[in-house]
Amino acid sequence: MKKIVVLTGAGISEESGIKTFRDAGGLWEGHDIMEVASPQGWHKNKELVLEFYNLRRKQLREVEPNDAHKLLVNLEAKYEVVIVTQNVDDLHERAGSKNIIHLHGELLKVRSTLDESLVYDWKEDIKLGDKCGKGSQLRPHIVWFGEDVPMMSVALKEVVNAEIIMVVGTSLQVYPAAGILTYAPAEKRKIIIDRKIPEVSGIQKMETYEMKASEGVRQVVEKLLKEAE
Repeated sequence: MKKIVVLTGAGISEESGIKTFRDAGGLWEGHDIMEVASPQGWHKNKELVLEFYNLRRKQLREVEPNDAHKLLVNLEAKYEVVIVTQNVDDLHERAGSKNIIHLHGELLKVRSTLDESLVYDWKEDIKLGDKCGKGSQLRPHIVWFGEDVPMMSVALKEVVNAEIIMVVGTSLQVYPAAGILTYAPAEKRKIIIDRKIPEVSGIQKMETYEMKASEGVRQVVEKLLKEAE
């Protein structure tokens, strides 16, 4: 069974109603991204950061997986599929995908500010005073700008061993995830689906689908399933 690694970004969840900051000049709900997604922003105003992610968590409860999320699940009938997502939502999980690597953390988890290994499932608001088992304030389990991306090495191992690498709904502008295609062996097949195909150079065997995620995923999934018959 061939392995497909699918890298997904904001464009796949956008169709479910998840707001992105890619098209808003770097602003997210009126906030400069560094105010709410950096260690500096956290140290400057913890209450603002917690409120921001509490609103994101509330919004997530109001949306559902779209066709793009659901169609990727169909590939599992004929392929070994690994989803590597830059998104912090749980829409891939809810759609039914079984093997998901979250590069940038998960909105429905929190972690200790003292011990990063203390991670908890968390669906409600996080408040100042909510503490881990060691007595430290809880923070969103999100990889902020300037922080290490611990799951990147796990994702790259999957990419290196994949026959097909598929990129859906990402501008390939946020590193280190943006460089993931450069780790794919030159002879392996690469498929990019996005409303605006990002500029990539030196990548061989690349197929592009300039369209919204659900339309592109539908075309590609149908094609790949036929190829596997």
